[in-house]
Formats: sequence, C-alpha cells, structure tokens
Amino acid sequence: MGPFRGNRADTLKARAKLMASGLETELSVVVDVFFPTALVSAAAKAFASQFPLTPLRLFVEGLGAAYQPVLDGRCSLGILVALPITFPSLVSERLGEVPLVSVAAASHPLASFGQRIPRRELAKHVQLVLTDRSDLMAGKDYGVVSPSTWRLADLSTKYAFLKDCVGWGGMPLHMVEKDIAEGTLVVLDVDDMPRTGFMLTMSAYHQASEPPGPAGRWLIDHLKMSWEQRGRPTQAAQVASRTSGLS
Repeated sequence: MGPFRGNRADTLKARAKLMASGLETELSVVVDVFFPTALVSAAAKAFASQFPLTPLRLFVEGLGAAYQPVLDGRCSLGILVALPITFPSLVSERLGEVPLVSVAAASHPLASFGQRIPRRELAKHVQLVLTDRSDLMAGKDYGVVSPSTWRLADLSTKYAFLKDCVGWGGMPLHMVEKDIAEGTLVVLDVDDMPRTGFMLTMSAYHQASEPPGPAGRWLIDHLKMSWEQRGRPTQAAQVASRTSGLS
C-alpha cells in the first residue's frame, strides 16, 4: 500500500504543477460522427504520449448534438462539420473537408439507372436521413431530397440499412470507400449534385471566451498536420470519381 500511496501522491503533485503552468488537467472533446475515425484514433494515441497526465475525454455526436457540448461548456473543444446555423459565441479553425456522397446498394433501382439521376427520380425512393439528437436543427433539413424519409439517429445504423437496400442516402466517403470498391454500394450520379460529392468543411470549434490551452492547441495542430499529410480530400475525390465510372 505504501508504494501505491506514494505513486498517487506523485501524480497529484505532478497535476498540481500542470495547473500552475496553465496546462489542462483534462481535455474534453466532442468529435462529429462524420470525422474520420482513423485520424481521431491516431491523434488520441499521440496525445496520450505527449500529455500523459492530461486525460482525454472523447464524445462522438452528429449535427447539432455535436455542437451542444461546446455551447454548454461540457466540452472545451469540438471537431465539427459546418452547419447552416451561426453560433456567435464560438470561433472556429478550419481543418479540412470530408466528401459526402450519395450511395445505394448495388441491387437498388437507383444503382442501375443508367444516366444522371434527376431529383424527381430520387423522390420516388426512401431516403435514409441522419436526424439531430438536439433541438438546434429543429425544423431544418440538411440535404433532404425525397418526401419519403426514414430518420435514423445513428450513422452506423444508416450504413447497415444502406447495405441492406432499405433506401439511399448520403455517407462520408471514407466510411464507404471499401464498399464502393467492392461493388456492394454504388455512388449515385445525381443531377445538380457534384459528381465527387458535397464537401463538408470540418473545423475545430471552441468558446470565444475560452481559447484552448497547450493540450487543446496541440491536438488541433496535430489533426491539421495529419490531415494535410494524408491528403485525404484529394484522394477521396479521386476515389469517388473513379468508382462512379466518371473518370
């Protein structure tokens, strides 16, 4: 018991020094469900090595529900997709872009349409839509085309339904690249929509009155650097074009 108490005391002393130096004793971050998980995982691993005495608390949410923890102060930092809403209390720093592509199972009627698909044709089929678990997007639809929608609060469920040919819908390209390459999902070539998908801007958000400390600043810079090194948006756009037979 003696060594344990000693180690605990040493840890408490080390954390007290952190507080005195201005380094966060804990970093709470909410990450948008569309953000590439591989980047988050690699950043978390590097963070643990860089800041061993600063626990990292990660939450994953979508749409307005991802903004809510930053707005109410539960999270000091958000890695979030831009929404058609303004948040005057928040400031942001752009990280990169995630392509959002419309897809359907290979057996879905839209997958074999044979030409650019008019929106009126999309409206004949069920669209799977990610719904907001907060009230921030109440009364606002984001990318909804069909009057017939199934609304799902979980992106993994939406992905499973797409593969099971329940309907069609938009997905971040990095989540469906393998399925597209294998032919189980097909990128839909829709009129009035970019052929490589909509580019969703991802940014780091925080309260204007509470800028990130050293650990938060490090995490933002690390994610930005990792994104640039991987060149993700360019690669994703090329895959979308190639797998939809348009290159």
